[in-house]
Amino acid sequence: MQCIYRPADMAEATLLAGVLADHHIRCHVSGGYLQGAIGDLPVHDLLGLWVADEDSTRSLELIHAYLSASPVGDDDLEAPRS
Repeated sequence: MQCIYRPADMAEATLLAGVLADHHIRCHVSGGYLQGAIGDLPVHDLLGLWVADEDSTRSLELIHAYLSASPVGDDDLEAPRS
């Protein structure tokens, strides 16, 4: 297994694990239980997303595609046609 990404918080870790699961890639989030020890431990690099070696390249592509996506605003939506 390889650690392919260090999420900023548990919300990001859960969201990205869901993105990978949607593409049938099994993922393990490490360090989730360490969040309660903030103050005794450094605040950064507690979390990690781990995938099997053979899934690492595709996982990184999916994560980078998700993180670089632009949100859709009201101006980007087409008006309904009558």
